[in-house]
Amino acid sequence: MKKLMFAAMLAAPLALAMSAPAVAQNYPFDYGNFADVTGIDILDGGGIEYANYLAKEWRKNQEFAKSQGWISDYKVYSNLYPREGEPDLYLMIMYAKMPDAAEATRRDEAYRDFVKKNDSQMATESGNRGKFRKVVSSSLLGEMLFKK
Repeated sequence: MKKLMFAAMLAAPLALAMSAPAVAQNYPFDYGNFADVTGIDILDGGGIEYANYLAKEWRKNQEFAKSQGWISDYKVYSNLYPREGEPDLYLMIMYAKMPDAAEATRRDEAYRDFVKKNDSQMATESGNRGKFRKVVSSSLLGEMLFKK
């Protein structure tokens, strides 16, 4: 009887372990790229100033990141019918993989060299943009690709 109970106790986890790969093989998605999405609320009277910032500085920075192979694309989406508390704009940056700590440090250094500014200067500029915009959300999305 003890042998039968012991065999039954071993059989249940073994059956689960053997069925897990079968479930994983049948999962209908593969993982794709990532999208970093930031929701922006434009403050009253700040629309043209923020639009100019996006068209000049933000775009220049994204083009640099794209030229380095850090991102694959970037977009600005307007929320045409924003409800109370929803962003007016969504800034989206797409990329294929997340950098590890060493790569992130290398990218930070390369970016500072590109913009010729230190962290304090960049933080001040970001704070200054608070006059005409407010960051209201930030999401990291993972693309799910249907298997063929």
